[in-house]
Amino acid sequence: MPNAAPFEEHTRRYEQWFDEYEAVYESELAALERLVSPRGRGIEIGVGSARFAAPLGIDVGIDPAEAMLRQARERGVDVARGVAEHLPFRDDSFDTALIVTTICFVDDIPRTLAEADRILTPSGDLVLGYIDKDSPVGAVYQEKKESNPFYRDATFVTTAELVDALEAAGFTDFEFVQTIYHWLEEIDSPESVEAGYGDGSFVGIKATR
Repeated sequence: MPNAAPFEEHTRRYEQWFDEYEAVYESELAALERLVSPRGRGIEIGVGSARFAAPLGIDVGIDPAEAMLRQARERGVDVARGVAEHLPFRDDSFDTALIVTTICFVDDIPRTLAEADRILTPSGDLVLGYIDKDSPVGAVYQEKKESNPFYRDATFVTTAELVDALEAAGFTDFEFVQTIYHWLEEIDSPESVEAGYGDGSFVGIKATR
């Protein structure tokens, strides 16, 4: 089971990040808005405090950290406690499944993607947002893992690795967006969102079957 302790113990620090790096957050949110469909019922897997689920109109969130779920409830998201590898939902329950940064914290990526696939309707979308391991921000995060309680247990992935995992899970159609082209402290206004990947440190993928 993923280590939820840092998210239970450092909820205030987690929330402060979004205020301190507001332009970064707005950039990431804008990237995901390009990919998340407003139709149907949505779930965020690893919802945290619903900083993404709430503004993106996602109805349901799941997370192992109760402290985060309390914040998500306050933002109007229906929540359940659990982990990505064992989702307590029926097959074909959602039209959109969103996973933002959580992919680097799960214990089993193939199992996580298989579970996301299971709960999606046949025409549903899986949307992932993450810091690319091969990007400048990804490199710095890896160097600072031991000093950051959130990323200490993280395993970062490259876009190529994630695409391979998605294809193995049965996803065949991909759309990519990217943003965050500078170091976080240098960003004081939202960065542009562009198609593709390889330039921006934050990558979004929409995957369908």
